[in-house]
Amino acid sequence: MAQISENKVVTITYDLSVTDENQEKVLVESAEADAPMVFLFGQSGLPEEFERQLDGKQAGDSFTFSLTPEQAYGEYDDQAVVDIPKNVFEVDGQIDQEMLQVGNFLPMADNQGHHMQGKVVEIGPDSVKMDFNHPLAGMVMHFDGKVAEVREATQEEMDHGHVHGEGGHDH
Repeated sequence: MAQISENKVVTITYDLSVTDENQEKVLVESAEADAPMVFLFGQSGLPEEFERQLDGKQAGDSFTFSLTPEQAYGEYDDQAVVDIPKNVFEVDGQIDQEMLQVGNFLPMADNQGHHMQGKVVEIGPDSVKMDFNHPLAGMVMHFDGKVAEVREATQEEMDHGHVHGEGGHDH
């Protein structure tokens, strides 16, 4: 039976909880059997410690572990909350009011062309306050799940750095 290691395609189901301000665990995400998480081990872009916790497991194995902010998406950074001039969101002189809603995540790029997601926090008359922290920044993450499948990655998947087919990219 295949073990999770570099360049294996891994399919897992899990519940993700975070510790809230009252030190209680709150469920924030589930990957169930009908929509599992599928990723290429070693090239997933997931936190290194997340992959380290799964390394060596095989189909049928259960897992329970927690990641501190340092092991995951870092501490919340107040400097990642910025005001952006409202005209940046104009397309042909118009602002898409449906898109520009508090709570929406918008794809953005910085001055160097790096792509990132920003959450609309507040809309003012002349500017939009955006939060570029990862949604799970500053949180302790608790995973409880099971390895559903482990298989060899195809050469094409390794070349592309992601999974193809079911649970992956179609292209």
